Amino acid sequence: MAVKDDIRDKVSLAGLQPEQVGGSLVQGGPQTGGLRVEGVQTGLYTAGADREVTVREMNRDLQDKGFLVTSTADVINWARTGSLHWMTFGLACCAVEMMHLSMPRYDLERFGTAPRASPRQSDLIIVAGTLTNKMAPAFRKIYDQMPEPRYVISMGSCANGGGYYHFSYSVVRGCDRVVPVDVYVPGCPPTAEALLYGILQLQRKIRRTGTIVR
Repeated sequence: MAVKDDIRDKVSLAGLQPEQVGGSLVQGGPQTGGLRVEGVQTGLYTAGADREVTVREMNRDLQDKGFLVTSTADVINWARTGSLHWMTFGLACCAVEMMHLSMPRYDLERFGTAPRASPRQSDLIIVAGTLTNKMAPAFRKIYDQMPEPRYVISMGSCANGGGYYHFSYSVVRGCDRVVPVDVYVPGCPPTAEALLYGILQLQRKIRRTGTIVR
């Protein structure tokens, strides 16, 4: 009873109107498609929740019942967000910041990501630097060789829109003219923290994505 009242208070403080309050989880309505945990909504159509809060509540529910109830889509998206294999595609100075991200200070691999040198093994490509007209066909070929689902992060002003070389005759004014882009990371060059934030935003985007082709 105390847990139920505590959860109800937290949900009301967050301005949410749950349909049902029970145990340590608050079930969302049919429009949410997920669970609301301590005023934080998780599920297929949301941007995700505070990981600490979510894990704590899931552990509490697991200890109480011995099992968890979820959907296949959520499990698949959870696996995708925690196992991103990114293609190393450094074209200019932004690639130096991309290298910093793999060093011990930031340790990108703690998020489940791992660099790959083959497009056949990659589901994410980070375009870091200036994309020239001569490189564009090769870039498109590499993208086509990546298995579905595949994602693209455009890193830096040059990859986003040509940057300093926007009016050059030999530079593509944005890699989104060649492939679809999921996340843009601004900066010239962006910091390693900015790229890390972009990857976290991509993970949140994947959590909102359906797994069934309609």
